[in-house]
Amino acid sequence: MHINHSLAASVPVLAPATDGTLTARCARFIVDTCFEDLPVAALDIARRCMFDTSGLYIAGLHEASTRLLVSFAAEQGGAPQSRLLGAGGQRVPATAAARVLGTSAHAHDFDDTQVSHDPRHVYGLLTHPTVPPLTAALVVADAVAARGDAAVGWNALMRAFLIGFEVECKISEWLPAEHYLRGHHSSGTVGTFGAMAAAACLLQLDAAQVRNAIGIAASLAAGIRCNFGTMTKPLHVGRASENGVLAAQLAGRGFTADPDALDGRWGFPAVTAGGFDAAKTAEGFGATWSIVDPGVSIKPYPSGILTHQTMDAARALVIEHDIQPDQVAQIDLFAGDNIINPIRYPLAANGLQAKFSMPALLTMMVLFRDAPIRAFEDGTVATDTFQQMQRKVRVHRDAQINAQGFDRIRSRVRITLVDGRTLEREADLRYRGGPLLPMTDQEMSAKFRACTDGLIDTAAAQRLTCLLDGPEPPLADEMMAIFSAARQPG
Repeated sequence: MHINHSLAASVPVLAPATDGTLTARCARFIVDTCFEDLPVAALDIARRCMFDTSGLYIAGLHEASTRLLVSFAAEQGGAPQSRLLGAGGQRVPATAAARVLGTSAHAHDFDDTQVSHDPRHVYGLLTHPTVPPLTAALVVADAVAARGDAAVGWNALMRAFLIGFEVECKISEWLPAEHYLRGHHSSGTVGTFGAMAAAACLLQLDAAQVRNAIGIAASLAAGIRCNFGTMTKPLHVGRASENGVLAAQLAGRGFTADPDALDGRWGFPAVTAGGFDAAKTAEGFGATWSIVDPGVSIKPYPSGILTHQTMDAARALVIEHDIQPDQVAQIDLFAGDNIINPIRYPLAANGLQAKFSMPALLTMMVLFRDAPIRAFEDGTVATDTFQQMQRKVRVHRDAQINAQGFDRIRSRVRITLVDGRTLEREADLRYRGGPLLPMTDQEMSAKFRACTDGLIDTAAAQRLTCLLDGPEPPLADEMMAIFSAARQPG
């Protein structure tokens, strides 16, 4: 595949002498891993992640944040490299296309999550791993085809995506919980490396160039948790996608950076988290593939993954006992700091806050017996019925639950009815969508339809569904054409 010089230029860069560093090993993994090295199980799960995220790219058009970014990118214009989401075929610089597409996929907080079994990870579940590398791979592939080079084939797209996914997940797994506790949003910070790796694959950077790309990405990686519950939270993922593409493009043109940015006193892990876990980094990249072990969670609800176990428990109580909203006197949630601290809104005033508010999410279980995208519309959250039900929820910090540690998401829900009865249920650690209880193909298809209904036509929906189970899945340029043609609501 020939790369046009407007995307990347093959400029010789001298490799540094310190080629035994983790940065060097990361670069060699990105450059040397072939499609044939990818496990069959990883390829199968990757198709599910791609299908799920395809629906989320389109669903994000319901959000004002995405529409603002679409109009902003369309007005700015620039080199016609990659198609812009929801813009009827308009092409913009690949970085701008990545910013919009990545933000849109995370706009509903409905994208998949990385899993960790390390009890030292306070929040257990780390990045949203699919969006940054998939977005980078799609927009770069679209830009390559737009310049008249050979279209990026399925194997090349899958290789780029899975390498980016693996790099992102391993860096996230190796970082101590301090990274998150300091207030970094790992999907924004670590996601930048996943996007960089995927873009570097398709731009065919050599190992020395990739090391520079890693260094550039390390300085561009950003996102802080104070913006949870606002438009800027999904922008973290959009910027990770954009900055990963930018890092690879600049490195391909000869732009330099510290070639050991994952190592040393001033490297990314040391500065943002006090350093990597040395025992974990010894495993390296690709010895086990994180997408397979410990796996990835595909969400049934568009809210923080830390909320799902509790939502499942409340939903089960409501359905099993056929609880009607007017029967509820009070709801008590008993949980530990790993839920209470990040899910921080005591009462949600709008849809974005509702994603990080246990009273709002438990209200949805009572009112709707589910938490569909439409339940997070500002108008729904603002209704008197919704606001009154929220005020019936009490959240309690439970010392016994806290003492069990934070390697799993533990909680207990108690619903008190107006007739005096109390119904109680503990959250099941095998939460829906997780590796131990994955969503079925039918559930994933239903989620996809709910995300895309009215925004793309039937033929386009059928083509994207082939990502899940079709013998001939759509290629990158076809997927980008569908995303570009998606209709904006209203």
